[in-house]
Amino acid sequence: MTYDIEKRMLHFKQPAGTSRGVYTTRKIWLVHLSEGDKTGVGECAPLPDLSCDALPDETYEAKLHQFCQALCETGEIDDDGLRPYPSMRFGLETALLNLQKGDLLFDTPFARGEEGIPINGLVWMGRYDEMLQRMEEKLEKGFRCVKLKIGAIDFEQELDLVKRIRDRFSFHEVELRLDANGAFKYEEALYKLELLSQYAIHSIEQPIRQGQWAYMAELCRESPLPIALDEELIGVNDPEMKSHMLNIIKPRYIILKPSLHGGMMGCREWIETAKQQGIGSWITSALESNIGLNAIAQFASDVYGPHITMPQGLGTGQLFTDNIPMPLVIRGDQLWR
Repeated sequence: MTYDIEKRMLHFKQPAGTSRGVYTTRKIWLVHLSEGDKTGVGECAPLPDLSCDALPDETYEAKLHQFCQALCETGEIDDDGLRPYPSMRFGLETALLNLQKGDLLFDTPFARGEEGIPINGLVWMGRYDEMLQRMEEKLEKGFRCVKLKIGAIDFEQELDLVKRIRDRFSFHEVELRLDANGAFKYEEALYKLELLSQYAIHSIEQPIRQGQWAYMAELCRESPLPIALDEELIGVNDPEMKSHMLNIIKPRYIILKPSLHGGMMGCREWIETAKQQGIGSWITSALESNIGLNAIAQFASDVYGPHITMPQGLGTGQLFTDNIPMPLVIRGDQLWR
């Protein structure tokens, strides 16, 4: 087995706003594996200021070369060594599966093109009028689950956006998810959650900044809205620590991104640990190209399928002007291969 690493810069069609800033470009590394006449490709895509393995480019590439060389020498992924490097692990897992199994990373109805995966329509942060327009576009396209990223503009305006959806669609017609990306201050979080709760919200992701386990546990106990953890899971790579954290905070859901949360192996650990504690989960992408999105979607179809009913967060492949072509298409509110 031999390998090659290709660095790419992707460009957003429009700026992607989060509470941590605005993305206009996206840096990724593609790992190409070869063995005889077989090839495989996987995507390593750390997010700056968020991923636990978001290292300087030179350091990241040196580590990635190290793990690729070990994989080529042994034929196996270094499980323990890669725990602190989830984006690298996910890229190597994908490349190895692609090398071994071809296009069907997992033999599921979704991977075979026989059924779609329901997804949420994502409304990025922006000015009020921008978010309103994006929200209207998602609803017109027939999305029955809409996710709003909040925390960047005035809270009263965000509350108005939520109200506008509920004035037009009941919770039976449109499931509404919110993602605060840790934007609320602890002192005001419960008050804001109570105001939001009058609009039949499915869940809110990461209302306060990660790393405040006691405060988050209290919010999970007191909140009238179901709370989901996302950023809180980043960097928690030890199986015992995963169980310990969930047992303390007791969220209703966890949201898993293979590039951030331990690759496919790490996400399977999270899902199983959460299930044992009665905690639900779903999978989302994290601004990967179509290479990563395809792998995440097939992985979700293996973990939760067949016949997935809970919407997953898998629609970000349309964000880039120079995405990598893959057989992925959104039909209505489902992702298909």
